[in-house]
Amino acid sequence: MARFLILLGLLVSCRLAGADARINKVLPLLLDSKGRVALSPSLYERDAYQAQLRLHPTNIAGLRFDVHWKAPRTSTNALTVRIELRTANRPGLAPLVVETQAEAPRFGSRWTHLALDGESFRKEGDVVAWRAVLREGDHELASTHSFLW
Repeated sequence: MARFLILLGLLVSCRLAGADARINKVLPLLLDSKGRVALSPSLYERDAYQAQLRLHPTNIAGLRFDVHWKAPRTSTNALTVRIELRTANRPGLAPLVVETQAEAPRFGSRWTHLALDGESFRKEGDVVAWRAVLREGDHELASTHSFLW
């Protein structure tokens, strides 16, 4: 019985220690005219296709941010994943905001995709810096940013 209680205490403490929200990774990916980031599902092919798009900017039709995040599940879990962008055509203005609603995963973490494409992508110009934010209502749970932010 004592072993069971010790094991239960360890499990509960591990669960509480991992309860902090965090953004693990943000991948800014270029989109082609068909909305693709790669021609095949291989990571090597994705990186090669991204390099090809950077060499030929006329083929770029948008930008997608893949955000890998984790947050504890609560009863009022109305989460928002937000990307704030500083672009070449907005040097002194407030950052451009792209956001979407998300639900915390029951276990583990989740990927969320946010895209800037079409006319808004062409109007804003090149992205100079970005900041990814995980919010619950008006409260910021986690954030990360690019080097130039």
